[in-house]
Amino acid sequence: MKLHYLLFSCCFLLSIAGFSQQFEGIATYKTHRDLDLKLDSTQVSSEMQQQLEAQLRKQFQKEYTLTFSTTESLYVENPSLDAPQPASAGGLSIVMSGNSDVLYRNTKAQSYVTQTEIMGKPFLVKDKLDTPEWKLEKETKNIGAYTCFKATYEREVTESSFSSDSDTLVETTKLITTTAWYTPQIPVQHGPSDYWGLPGLVLEINDGNQSILCTKIVLNPEKEIVIDPPTKGKEVDQKTFDEIREKKEKEMMETMRDNRSRNDGNTFSIRIGG
Repeated sequence: MKLHYLLFSCCFLLSIAGFSQQFEGIATYKTHRDLDLKLDSTQVSSEMQQQLEAQLRKQFQKEYTLTFSTTESLYVENPSLDAPQPASAGGLSIVMSGNSDVLYRNTKAQSYVTQTEIMGKPFLVKDKLDTPEWKLEKETKNIGAYTCFKATYEREVTESSFSSDSDTLVETTKLITTTAWYTPQIPVQHGPSDYWGLPGLVLEINDGNQSILCTKIVLNPEKEIVIDPPTKGKEVDQKTFDEIREKKEKEMMETMRDNRSRNDGNTFSIRIGG
C-alpha cells in the first residue's frame, strides 16, 4: 500500500513539473517617460517649451508585447496606427527616431539577441545574459488580479548631452535605483525590456524617469506560441556594438558643431532626461 502511494505521489509531482514546463503567455506593456527638457530661454519661450514637452511626452508613450514561455521571451514594440510626427512649435522641431528593436531572451541558455539599428544600419547583437543584482523586498501590492512583490537594484549610468555654449559633448554619471514589481503567480523570469531575473513575471518597472506597466496578460492561449530569435542585421557582440554606437554619436556631435558654425552661432541646446 505504501509503495502504491509512493508511486502515485511521484507520478503526480512529475505531471505538475511537466505542466509548468509548458507555461506560456502574452503580456502587453505601456511606457511613460517624465521629461526634463531644457532649452535656451533667450531663443525659446516658455509656451513653446510646454508645447514641445507635450509632443515629446506623447511620442514616448508606446505599447509593447512580451511573448514568453518558461525559458524564452520576445519583446517587440506594437505598431502605431498614427504616423510619427515631429515635436514642433513656432518653427522649432525635434524629430524622435523610431524604436524598431526586437529583444529575444533565453534564460536556459543564458543568452540574448537584440535586433536594432544605428542611423538606419541594422545590427544583430548576440551575447550572454548579465543578471541584475536584485534586492528582494517584503512590500507587496496588487496589479490587476495579481499579487506582486517589490524588488530593487542600483546601477551607475552615464548620460551624454551636447552643449552649444562650449561645443562639447558633456558626460554625467549618476546612480539610478530601479524598482520592479513581479508576481510569483506567473513563475517565469521574464519581464519588459532589459528587466528580468526575478522569481516571477515583472508587471511594473520604475526606472529613473521611465515607467513600464503591464496592462493585459493572456496565459496559455489556445493558439500555440512560437518564439524565434530575430535574424536581420550585422552580427556583433555587445561590446562591439557599444563601440560602434559611441563612434557614431561622436560623429553626430561633430556634425552639430559644424552646423552651428555655418549658422553663425544661432543655435540652442536640448537636454532630455535626468
